[in-house]
Amino acid sequence: MSKRGWFVLTAIALGLSLVAAGCGGSSKKSSGGGGTTAAAQVKGTISMVAVWTGPEGAAIQAVLNGFKAKNPGVTIKYKAAKDPGQVLTTAVQGGNPPDIAALPSPGLMKGFVAQGALKPIDFAKSDISSNFSADWLKFGTVNGKLYGLFFKGANKSTVWYNVHAFKNAGVTAPKDWKDLLASAKTISASGTPAYSIGGADGWTLTDLFENIYLRTAGAAKYDQLADHKIPWTDPSVKTAMKDMSQVLGDSKNINGGASGALQTNFPDSVTAVFTNPPKAAMIFEGDFVPGVVAGQSKAKPVTDYNVFPFPSVNGQGAGDVVGGGDVIVMFKDTPASEALIKYLATPEAASIWAKRGGFSSPNKNLNLSVYPDDITRTTAGALAKAAVFRFDMSDLAPAKFGGDAEFTDLQNFLKSPSDVNGAAAKLEKDAAAAYKAGG
Repeated sequence: MSKRGWFVLTAIALGLSLVAAGCGGSSKKSSGGGGTTAAAQVKGTISMVAVWTGPEGAAIQAVLNGFKAKNPGVTIKYKAAKDPGQVLTTAVQGGNPPDIAALPSPGLMKGFVAQGALKPIDFAKSDISSNFSADWLKFGTVNGKLYGLFFKGANKSTVWYNVHAFKNAGVTAPKDWKDLLASAKTISASGTPAYSIGGADGWTLTDLFENIYLRTAGAAKYDQLADHKIPWTDPSVKTAMKDMSQVLGDSKNINGGASGALQTNFPDSVTAVFTNPPKAAMIFEGDFVPGVVAGQSKAKPVTDYNVFPFPSVNGQGAGDVVGGGDVIVMFKDTPASEALIKYLATPEAASIWAKRGGFSSPNKNLNLSVYPDDITRTTAGALAKAAVFRFDMSDLAPAKFGGDAEFTDLQNFLKSPSDVNGAAAKLEKDAAAAYKAGG
């Protein structure tokens, strides 16, 4: 899902398969994944590497089985890797990458493009353009060429709440930022802290900032900050941090206060909201939140917990989505690989996993009725239909900043949320160093 380590705690050992791809008399460009006569002629072996294991591994295998049913002449050898970026880097250096891989961020994709390791997938551009929004197409494009197809997505513009805590306080799901802040005070006054924050995992704080920033600064500024074309001391950053301090600034509203939040990891922050009685009323995080406590909590959707979209701020950003996604890339261009890429771009392929749950598709033409519950239909629908989508900014940044220094800087901001100028200056210092170094 992203570079975050907890997403990939369980995985199986990686074994890369060599390619033996051929074509039954048809050219590469005649291949397709939709079950046409040309697609049926495709033959060969595809090796594929991704992070998905356990139930997710079974789900992607079901998708690949769907492709196999349409292309019986193709054999797919799927292997899971705990850290696909590291494994694939080693494979590329050794001259033995798989045919296809799923990467957890556009940053990794861009790195492999820079190495000349990836093959463009422009042959599937019309398929992807018809099934995905322009934003998703943009994030799969490098230097004018299409390299990535985002098959699995994550909506990080969601706020999960304990239904009983809200009812006890007499509040409903907030519609905007002002309403959110007022509801938080009412909830805290009722005896339950409003927010649960997993501050020990600094990436949760980056997600909160990014949602606020997209709504207050707009998409163009978001892109500029993501590319470090404007500094973190820009007035737009300080405005967003002031708004963020409205959440972080009152420790009484946070479960455990600021010090407690800094000692709480993400899974425990979710449990605090999903337990009975709740230790906090709501948590700002992505559509993967319920999966964190699956099998551990007796909380039932709608009855015990529910979700609302991250609210607009000062009338801006309603419906905007910050998220993540796994991007399918191609290391070896064969007729079989092209057929699989085109198949994965279809609503049919996405529906196979969507029916099983634990999945959100960026494919805008996927019928939302295939999702197993109303909550997933809501969060996945918002992801696919968003007029404005932006990728998690920290995942786009050099790892020394987006995966390291930014976490620490925002954790320090959680300690002293009134020091907006100092926090912005430290973020800019660390960002400038990381972008200059390029890593």
